[in-house]
Amino acid sequence: MKIIRPINASDYQALYNIAEESGIGFTSLPVNETLLRNKIERADRAFNKVDVTQPGDESYLFVMEDTVSGEVVGTTGIEAAVGIDDAFYHYHLSKVVHASRELNIHNTVDILTFCNDYTGVTEICTLFLREQARGGINGRFLSKVRFLFMIEHKERFSETVIAEMRGVSDEEGRSPFWEWLEEHFFSMDFPTADYMTGIGNKVFIAELMPKYPIYVNLLSEAAQAVIGQVHTKTRPALQLLEEEGFCNRGYVDIFDAGPTVEANLSHIRTAQSSTKLPVKIDDDQAATGQTHYIINTSIADFRAVATEMTCDAEKQYAVISSETATALNVKEGDQIRFAPVKFRD
Repeated sequence: MKIIRPINASDYQALYNIAEESGIGFTSLPVNETLLRNKIERADRAFNKVDVTQPGDESYLFVMEDTVSGEVVGTTGIEAAVGIDDAFYHYHLSKVVHASRELNIHNTVDILTFCNDYTGVTEICTLFLREQARGGINGRFLSKVRFLFMIEHKERFSETVIAEMRGVSDEEGRSPFWEWLEEHFFSMDFPTADYMTGIGNKVFIAELMPKYPIYVNLLSEAAQAVIGQVHTKTRPALQLLEEEGFCNRGYVDIFDAGPTVEANLSHIRTAQSSTKLPVKIDDDQAATGQTHYIINTSIADFRAVATEMTCDAEKQYAVISSETATALNVKEGDQIRFAPVKFRD
C-alpha cells in the first residue's frame, strides 16, 4: 500500500535523491542540502501550526511512502500563499493593436508583460514520482491528494490555486526562450538562472529583466515556438490538471515560458466531488466497493491512501477496511474525506 503523509526530518536523504532525479527545470527542488533541510523544517512548522485562519507563509510538503519497503517514492507540495516573502514573477501574454484608419492598416501583436499578478494565491508544486513507482494511479494520487487536503482545510488556502508547468528545455537544460533573454539581458545560462531562483536568490530577476513589454514577434522563432508549451515529461501532469478544471489565462514562466494554469479551489473537480463522512470498519463490505482517494481530517497527523471503500445504503457511513483504518490512523466514528478515482460524467 502507498501512504501519503507529511514529510519529516528522517526523509531528508530520500528528498535529496528525488531532487537529483528531477533534473534541471524542476525549480522547487534544488540539489542543495541547506535548502532541502529548510524545506523540511518549513513543512514541519506548517503542519504543526494551529489556529490558522487565512493563508500565509505556510509550505506543506508531503511524501508518498511504500508501506512494504518503507521507501519514499514521491513528493508533492502546496505553498499556501506565494509572493509574500519573495517576489513572484510571471510574464502575461496579451495583445496590442497597431492600426491606422487612414492607411487601412490593422496589426494585432502579442506582447509579454512582466508582472506579479499571482501574489497571494495558493500554488500546488513539487510533484515528482520516482521512476520505480510510476504506473497505476500513483501519479494521480500524488496530485489529487492536495485538492482533498485543501478543501478539508479551506481556511488555510486561497480560493485561487495555480500550478507552474515546466516549459520546454533539452537534456542539457537549454531553454529556447531563455537563450533569447540570456543573449539580450542576462548573460547567464538557464541552469544557473534556474538554480539561483530555486535557492531563493531572485534579486537578479528584478535587476536584469526588461521592464517594458516584450514584443513576441521580435523574439527568435525558436523562442516564440515554446511560449505556453510544456516539457515532454510534463504533458501528463498538465492533462491531469486540465481534467480537474485548470486552464491557462495567458501567464507563463519568465525563464522557460512554460504555462501557469489556475482554478478556483471550490470548482476543482476532485474537491467538488469529495464527500466527508464518519467511518465504519468492515473488511468484507469495504472490499465490494470502488477505489477512492481517502484522507483523514488531521493536519499534523495527516494520512492519505487510495483503496477500496463503499458507503452504506443511506450514506450515513464510509465503510473502510481495518487495514485502511490503520493506515489512516482513524477508528470507527472518526471522519474521513474521499473522492472517487473515476469521475462519473
